[in-house]
Amino acid sequence: MVKKDGTPGSRRVGGVAVNGRVIGFAVVVILAVWFILMNTRSVKMHLWGFSTLSSPLWLALVVMLVLGAVCGWFLSRYRDRR
Repeated sequence: MVKKDGTPGSRRVGGVAVNGRVIGFAVVVILAVWFILMNTRSVKMHLWGFSTLSSPLWLALVVMLVLGAVCGWFLSRYRDRR
């Protein structure tokens, strides 16, 4: 749905604006949570050759998901300023 001024429109569902970006974000979050819940074994990680760490794989995946979200947020702020 495109408004007359050329900007993409959104539909309201339960008072919340829903567009393609929101749906895509929800799908990625659901798939990431499902993937994390399926990987619960303990793994050994080597941190740049300095040390070795043993932790549950789900914890490492959550940390990477959060770091990726933070990086994406910073990049979107940088892009919006330009």
